Amino acid sequence: MRQTLNPVVAKVLKRLHYPLDVILLCVRWYCAYPLSLRNLEEMMGERGISVDHSTVHRWAIKLLPVLEKAFWRSKRKVGRSWRMDETYVKVKGEWKYLYRAVDKSGDTVDFLLRAHRDKAAARMFFEQAIERNEEPEKVTIDKSGSNIPALEAMNAGRGKQIVVRQVKYLNNIVEQDHRAIKRRTRPMLGFKDFSCARILLSGIELMHMISKGQMKNGGRGQTPAQLFYSLAE
Repeated sequence: MRQTLNPVVAKVLKRLHYPLDVILLCVRWYCAYPLSLRNLEEMMGERGISVDHSTVHRWAIKLLPVLEKAFWRSKRKVGRSWRMDETYVKVKGEWKYLYRAVDKSGDTVDFLLRAHRDKAAARMFFEQAIERNEEPEKVTIDKSGSNIPALEAMNAGRGKQIVVRQVKYLNNIVEQDHRAIKRRTRPMLGFKDFSCARILLSGIELMHMISKGQMKNGGRGQTPAQLFYSLAE
């Protein structure tokens, strides 16, 4: 398997000193299920594999940025009607803001963790989402006071305006989608570092998107696990 590895993954693996299958299994489980690092340490121990919980954390921090980059190259296009909202994530005992958007079918558009909930953060999210996806025709938001100014500022320099709607019931789909992410982060009992939080949340979002069938080759009979492992190739 090492002969077909993504070169960046192969470079990371030189410093990890465990079989690739073990590393990818632990990282996938950590991102896909509501398990703590100590849960994973115990589960691997039951399988005769001695690995410290801090080692699993290090694997995730090293590998997830590479796997996420590979995923975005193979992500399916999303619709052009977006539902955007923010949810809360605790980092170092303080609440931070996870900006997220889905299209009207429920597919994830993008996500971004920010320290503040303001116009600058909202605009950074929209600019990233548009760069990674096609520009939306319309965006449905909640009553947040920062999202409208961000979209108005972006519309000011555009010929074709992005339609902005504030219809609460239409945003139920993204609010429901938050639950899948929150359910996974709950066993973590809060993140200790902002940069690590961003990486781990990207892994959780990555597995969530794979499970929703958002990879281009996801229709070839491959399981979410197989699709996740394929990102390392």
